[in-house]
Amino acid sequence: MPFGHDMVHSLTTVVDLINTSPATGGEDALSDIGQLKELVGRRQVSGIDALTDDDLAQVRALRDAFHRVFTAPDQGSAVIRLNTLLGETRMTPRLTEHDGHPLHVHYFAPGAAVAEHLAADCGIALAHLLVEDEWERLRTCAAPDCDRVFVDESRNRSRVYCDSRTCGNRMHVAAYRARRRA
Repeated sequence: MPFGHDMVHSLTTVVDLINTSPATGGEDALSDIGQLKELVGRRQVSGIDALTDDDLAQVRALRDAFHRVFTAPDQGSAVIRLNTLLGETRMTPRLTEHDGHPLHVHYFAPGAAVAEHLAADCGIALAHLLVEDEWERLRTCAAPDCDRVFVDESRNRSRVYCDSRTCGNRMHVAAYRARRRA
C-alpha cells in the first residue's frame, strides 16, 4: 500500500486498539487506566496529558465503534459506520513534525481528549482507505479460534492471518500434520 507513514501508523493504532477487546477472542486488554496509558505510550499518541476514568470509558466505546467498521458486511455499511463516528468528532487538520517523524497531518482538535484524538486520526486513515477502494484490506484473522483484526498491507491482498508467526504458523503446522496423517 503506498500510504504515508502517518496513515500506516494510524491504521496500526486502530488495529492495536480494536485487538484490546474481548470481542477479538482474548482478554480485555483495556480494563484500567494503566492499560490505557500503556496503549497511549506504545502507539505514541501525542498531546495527551492526564488520563481519567472518563477517557477509559470513551476509548472503550470508540474501540467498539471501530470494530463495527472493520466487521461491516460490506463497504457501504463500513462507510455509514465510519461517517457516524467521524460526524461526532471535532477536527482541526494541521501539519506537524514531532518525535523524529517527517512532516505529516494531525486531524484532532487542540486539547482533544484521547478518544477524540484517536477517532480523528484513525478515522481519517480508515476514510482514506475506503476512498482508495481498499475496504477489503480490513480483515479478521482466518484462524478458527482467532477474531483479531488487521489491515492487509500485502501487495496482492493475500494475507489471511493476523500474525504469520502465531496464527499462520499454527494453521500451517496443523495442515501439514493433517496431510501426514492422511
